[in-house]
Amino acid sequence: MATLTPKTPEPATPSPSVALGDTLKRKILSLQSYSQLVGDAVSKIFTAPHYPEDVLEQMDAIGVGSLPIILLTGFFIGGVMVLNTAQQFQRFGETALTGDTVAIALVRELGPTIAGLLVTGRNGSGIASELGSMVVTEQVDAMRALGTDPVRKLVVPRLIATVLVLPLLTAVADLIGLIGGYIVAHFTLGLSAAEFWNRAVNALAFGDLFMGLAKPFVFAIIISTVACYYGLRTRGGTQGVGRATTTAVVVASVAILVSDFFLGKLLLYWFT
Repeated sequence: MATLTPKTPEPATPSPSVALGDTLKRKILSLQSYSQLVGDAVSKIFTAPHYPEDVLEQMDAIGVGSLPIILLTGFFIGGVMVLNTAQQFQRFGETALTGDTVAIALVRELGPTIAGLLVTGRNGSGIASELGSMVVTEQVDAMRALGTDPVRKLVVPRLIATVLVLPLLTAVADLIGLIGGYIVAHFTLGLSAAEFWNRAVNALAFGDLFMGLAKPFVFAIIISTVACYYGLRTRGGTQGVGRATTTAVVVASVAILVSDFFLGKLLLYWFT
């Protein structure tokens, strides 16, 4: 005799408005968790215990490790700027303005942004994957069991190191970009060293230098905290580590570009 198997009711598909509301709630909760992590990490910078060895190790990894790509990209960015602007300046007979253009564009915008994006790709991904691996192998839980605060031990040294190193990397990128711009301007426009460097140095005002150093400071906070946030909330084993790494790089890169717009608008309002 055949038996009747009761049918399992299928779960109801949420309406688009409900799904949108749930997604929005998750995003707000994530933003709240991220803000709590940033506030917690910043407050613990000023209280003991500190881990100076970890800070130096991270400074070496971020600063020295990123220096070759900063030098290489900075040089070619300065050169390609001259290549793209030389024809227009030649048309109007204002080739002497090449130094002004390269200096202002590099110091205000390209140097901080390119350095921030390169450090995000190289070190932000590394931080997220390292912390994510520690989470899925339960090293972070063991750290808590031994009485060590993961935020103080893992997040604070990376935050301090990135804030200290990224402005220096940006300054190096600016200088190398100017050197690359001068070399290309010398061979394509026939500018002498005096013509290029006098115009480049005199074109920079205090507001340009302040803008060039303030942006990397903000970018460093974004890179380190976003990478640590996604690394520490990794779930799902090795696949989760990959997802956390990708998400950290994407979110930090987008946040850098968005914050760059608003910082630029604010600083231009102050200094012009």
